[in-house]
Amino acid sequence: MLILLIIVTALQAYVIGGVNGAIIISKYFYRKDIRKFGSGNPGLTNFYRVFGKGGAVLVVLIDVVKTVGPVVLGGFLFSHFLSADTFPSGNVGFFGLSFFGSELAGFFVMLGHCFPLFYEFRGGKGVMAMGTIVFFIDWRIALAAWGAFIVLTLATRYVSLGAVVGVLAYPLMVGLLGFGGVWEIVLSSACAALLIYRHRENIRRIFAGKESRFSFHRKKEA
Repeated sequence: MLILLIIVTALQAYVIGGVNGAIIISKYFYRKDIRKFGSGNPGLTNFYRVFGKGGAVLVVLIDVVKTVGPVVLGGFLFSHFLSADTFPSGNVGFFGLSFFGSELAGFFVMLGHCFPLFYEFRGGKGVMAMGTIVFFIDWRIALAAWGAFIVLTLATRYVSLGAVVGVLAYPLMVGLLGFGGVWEIVLSSACAALLIYRHRENIRRIFAGKESRFSFHRKKEA
């Protein structure tokens, strides 16, 4: 049963996670493909820079919903179809099982978002997905991650830097709060590693002094 639940949770999260709000809104509302404008990245930051805040609200809505569904379902499946003594986790009972199921789904949502089946495996960088996942993992983790993200982004205007530092709060807080054992830390670390990997070029540009700083006053490109 455990293996079956892992497969079902991973598949549904990956497939649904591949739905990309920036691509959908740009193609069907603006009749243009966000991947052909700005940085070419089908993510929220590039979308905002190109199309503005009106469409960005719809992008956020789609990306949040497509993340919440699989994460909640993953937690539900693990907590209702497994018993604590059959699951190799440091946590026991309803909360431990739900936590791991949500974490597992969250990782595969991010994987689907970054490497979507529907768009030739070329997706976004996972920031909005990660930001949504932590809210459904634990409010304290969300507070730490979003706090670091907001402070650094406002201070430097580097969205990528805020995202990279903010995501490190996820595995750190999982460990500090004692949420489970090795597998919970592995999954949260995998999410952090994936987001950092997707921002590798941004990190290089920051060190080279070539990274674009975020501005609320966009330059019209589309």
